[in-house]
Amino acid sequence: MTKHFLPLLTAAFLASTMGAFAAGELTYVVNNESAKYDPGTTAETFAAPIIGNTFEGLVRFDADSNIVPALAESWDVSEDGLTYTFHLRDAKWSDGKPVVAGDFEYAWKRVLDPKTGAMNSAMLFSIVGAEEAFNATADVAGIAISAPDDKTLTFTLKSRVPYMMQLLTYTTFFPVRKDVVEADPEGWTRNPATFIGTGPFRVTEFNAGESVVFEKNPEYYDADAVSLDKLTFRLIPDPATALAAMEAGDVDGIESVPAPEIPRLSVESDAFMVVPALGTTYAFFNPNQAPLDNLDVRKALSMAIDREEIVEFVLQSADIPALGLVPPGMTINGEEFTDGRDTFGLSETADVDGAKAALAAAGYPDGEGFPETVFMTYSSPPIEKLLEAIQQMWKQNLNIDVKIQASEWQVYYPEVQKVEYQIAQMGWGADYPHPMTFLDNFVTGSPNNLANWSNADYDAAIAAAKATGDEAESLAEMRKAEAILMNDHVILPQYHRNNYMMMSPKVTGFWRSTLNVPYFRDAKIAE
Repeated sequence: MTKHFLPLLTAAFLASTMGAFAAGELTYVVNNESAKYDPGTTAETFAAPIIGNTFEGLVRFDADSNIVPALAESWDVSEDGLTYTFHLRDAKWSDGKPVVAGDFEYAWKRVLDPKTGAMNSAMLFSIVGAEEAFNATADVAGIAISAPDDKTLTFTLKSRVPYMMQLLTYTTFFPVRKDVVEADPEGWTRNPATFIGTGPFRVTEFNAGESVVFEKNPEYYDADAVSLDKLTFRLIPDPATALAAMEAGDVDGIESVPAPEIPRLSVESDAFMVVPALGTTYAFFNPNQAPLDNLDVRKALSMAIDREEIVEFVLQSADIPALGLVPPGMTINGEEFTDGRDTFGLSETADVDGAKAALAAAGYPDGEGFPETVFMTYSSPPIEKLLEAIQQMWKQNLNIDVKIQASEWQVYYPEVQKVEYQIAQMGWGADYPHPMTFLDNFVTGSPNNLANWSNADYDAAIAAAKATGDEAESLAEMRKAEAILMNDHVILPQYHRNNYMMMSPKVTGFWRSTLNVPYFRDAKIAE
């Protein structure tokens, strides 16, 4: 049996302020409010700050790019790499009840029940019997997840998963309590009294549209390491307003800054941070809605935008123009995934002639007769500014008019999930640092396949990438899959993201991962 502690790619920004530290309060601004805080069922990035500070799973990341024990104090992996056995520490839920291995078994099998609507059920399909149970072709009893006693959790995989330990850090694998969930399946995550977690903080207030307030969780297994008494996530949708609050000293940190201010802040502010992010911003083209059901239309729209101009002049950022789905920063078998990648007929600047030719081939020469088309988005000043720039590029380069329609996230996201749109602005931030976190979303039937796109060759390539134990072969199959997706122009890639934020230099121990989760477990405030 071998014990593994695997590295994780993270970005940690840890200040080196010397001096005494006070306990006290910290206020951090978030720009968006999630519709769902259930760790097992959500896939919303906006939920990550709340869940990441109130829950922990078997293992967690630390700020030095390592996976370290969390609720599990140790683990063993069989020589064939298929059976994992975790040994739980003495830990408690935030209401004082013991954490037991059965909590994990319940939580994972709940995710595999289609009735729960979990967005990332497929993350567990590598476990023996999981996919069959989800598809109702086998009994739940066949799922190879078990808790032989309160301190032991074991599961068996169908084949090796080299990134399994990284997967286990994601919220889908966090425990939830059966008694809490089943007492109020729809509302337990919206009530501080029932939002029972395992992390360093617990919620004391949910103020819709305003804030989420936390206090130190005295039942946390490592409570002595937690310095903050109170943590407030204040909702300010407009980054400019958030920056004003930061510069006025009303808040301690903000999760994003207005793009035009990045050059100034990078020079003037000790609080400014650039955090590498494994994320890609893109829009979905709905291949089942006219005129996006025409490949040449999708290709024309993508070829006609100037990604370099978007990054330099619209975003005014250090983001990277995106010509594909998977962002740079992930290495497989010693190779950067994006090295040598095809451009899929796209370029960083607009290919106006190519775009016009594609639109003409679709039957709309010089935009003539192009039908009414709506580009849907969620309400966000920076994103709306981005879409307005794309709208102008389409008008200038293709002579077509596309309408922008913005709505609040809580209204917008359910509509996108129904695939009731022509073009929809979205994107994806990595759940774990491996290309599969992006590619898995486009497998037929994936709940995150928000274009409802299906391609048998793509599905086969993803299956082959997962099945092989040869990393070079897996890399080749994943690259093949991305090429199939991109050559069908199902998405409009815009840019690969960095995060630009601020945190008071008085705060030490805070870090934000490349997976976009801000961690306050070790945060301290200098006196």
